[in-house]
Amino acid sequence: MPQTKEGTEDSGPTNRAARRAATKQEAKEAKVAQVSKSVKTKKKAVPSTSASKELNPKTTTKEFGGVPGAIAFITVLPALVLTFAYGCNKELGYHPFYRLYTFITNFDVNVIVNTLKNWHYGTGILYIVFILQLVVFSVSLPGPEVEGVPLRDGTKLKYKTNALMVLQSVSTLVFMALRGQGTFMFVWIRDNFADLVLFSIFFAYVISIAVYAGSFIGNQMLALGGNTGNPIYDFMIGRPLNPRIGSFDLKFFSELRPGLMLWAGLNLTFAIVQYVELGRITYSMILTVAFQIWYVVDSLINESSVLTTMDITTDGLGFMLLFGNYSWVPMMYSLQARYLADNPVDLSYPAIIGIIALQLIGYWIFRSANAQKDTFRKKPLSFPVKDLTYIQTKTGSKLITSGWWGKSRHINYFGDWLMSLAWCLPCGFNSIIPYFYCIYFAILLIHRERRDNHKCQTKYGEDWDRYCSIVKYRIIPYIY
Repeated sequence: MPQTKEGTEDSGPTNRAARRAATKQEAKEAKVAQVSKSVKTKKKAVPSTSASKELNPKTTTKEFGGVPGAIAFITVLPALVLTFAYGCNKELGYHPFYRLYTFITNFDVNVIVNTLKNWHYGTGILYIVFILQLVVFSVSLPGPEVEGVPLRDGTKLKYKTNALMVLQSVSTLVFMALRGQGTFMFVWIRDNFADLVLFSIFFAYVISIAVYAGSFIGNQMLALGGNTGNPIYDFMIGRPLNPRIGSFDLKFFSELRPGLMLWAGLNLTFAIVQYVELGRITYSMILTVAFQIWYVVDSLINESSVLTTMDITTDGLGFMLLFGNYSWVPMMYSLQARYLADNPVDLSYPAIIGIIALQLIGYWIFRSANAQKDTFRKKPLSFPVKDLTYIQTKTGSKLITSGWWGKSRHINYFGDWLMSLAWCLPCGFNSIIPYFYCIYFAILLIHRERRDNHKCQTKYGEDWDRYCSIVKYRIIPYIY
């Protein structure tokens, strides 16, 4: 017994030391295991290359004539805007294509150099300040948040729809800034309009390059049509699908606000210039400006409806959209008001009544058709749309076959075009140049319908064929 006791007493300290060492070892191993597990978890959180490829598959087909078409888009369309800007004015008349022909046949590089040297930097400051105001108000002002359509990964982005409040704030700020300054600024903008156009094109190139370069940062979702790997084509068509800076969505902001609000501002500018130089504002100017501002305000009020359009859901953000919204829309769509400021037209009362009737019919078709589709998507059992017939596709979507959408597959395009014609008719018939918009718009709508038809054929297959057999006309009922 004493021996056993002695042995126990002697081994006590040794066992305690061993246990402490074992405990430390176990704690160390547990810590290593936890770190290892954390590293493995982090590795799993990083999307694999194969998963990224599945989310952003390589684009195998090209639109708009592929790379040659993209090059033409990037070069010819900006040149066309410049042609209308520098080729139309009060002194030399509205002969842009003749002046372009003269410029090409008597090409002199010094003309370009002198134009750039004489460019008024104030137009660039004015343009930048206007865009920055829109950004600041869009971010800071409150507004209802609306969910977009589900993306390819199943997520939904949220969008702040406060465009009308932004318009009100910018209008108030501009009014307060110009109060007491007379009409100088309006006349100055008209006189330096071409320089303003030139800077808008430069701005569109810069922001397009920035957006394209930014699409390679991180694991962004790319547009299915803008991931060919060819930098020229992807730059033009748009590579990133929904580029954002925090919660600020660049595409959603660019889609309506800069182009439409600047367009409305330029129209008012040209109306004031007509008053300054003529001493009155003609009915033709009143109709054109009223119709187009009506369109702008209506679009901003219904801003959330743009979330279901191809521009937001399908197309990437590239030069095509950015140039269109930051330069083409405000500078080309204001052509009628600019023409009337330089070439006043007096309309007869029957002509006024006819033009107003055409505008109202076009708006009725355009807005009621879009409202019907939007209501059907959001509240299919509500009273206005509960009796509409439709085709249930295999993809889960529903294709309306009655109501407005039973008359043609893009009946809203028809209403939109009728309004565009009503905007041009007040300019009279002394020049075809003011009618450029409705001619171009018809071509745009036909091409857009063809693009949409191709995408729907690919998406719905046999269901789309069945739909087309029921709704036979593309845009104009019984005609096309």
